[in-house]
Amino acid sequence: MRALTVILTALAATIATLAEPSARTQALSGVPLTLSSAQVSLEGTSNIHAFTASTHTVTIQSMEVDGTPSGNLLDYVLQPGHLKSLEVTIPARSLTSPKEGIDKNMHKALKVEEHPNIRFRLAALEPTGDGYRASGLLTIAGIEKEVGVALQTQRIGAALSITGTTELLMTDFGITPPKAMLGMLKTNPLVKIRVELQLDGR
Repeated sequence: MRALTVILTALAATIATLAEPSARTQALSGVPLTLSSAQVSLEGTSNIHAFTASTHTVTIQSMEVDGTPSGNLLDYVLQPGHLKSLEVTIPARSLTSPKEGIDKNMHKALKVEEHPNIRFRLAALEPTGDGYRASGLLTIAGIEKEVGVALQTQRIGAALSITGTTELLMTDFGITPPKAMLGMLKTNPLVKIRVELQLDGR
């Protein structure tokens, strides 16, 4: 089958918050779709309190679709073997927490100066009993690891809502769990990642 390669714009990458009614959108060049909202969040714990951090700054750098899409493109790319590749980036510094004092330590642990972007490259998208499993290569702080993400999808009119979750160990990516309060606060290396995206038809 002839591969249809679609290079997606890397400009206008900042996605407004889900709560904003006039959210800016990221148009996917050459594809009748728009990434209208996005949020990536993490949840973690320490020996003193839980913490969260999130970002709405998500860029789809590129996507490759196998064959010539027919019918509804959203349905087409979810069929086995049709979505060949997908690359997404997030500026590591855009991850922020509502809890005071966390951002500085988190950005230091993520080595945002040396490695400004978090990157995910999709290798395979496979249907499961109640959704999909996305597997690929995740790069954090300059370290690349294979990961799997459990996905749930929901059609909302012409839009497709995608929610994904996975758990990661900071230490797998060479990240030393942050400490604070002269070492009295110690962070659990296990964090839960949640991804929420919405694709709209144009």
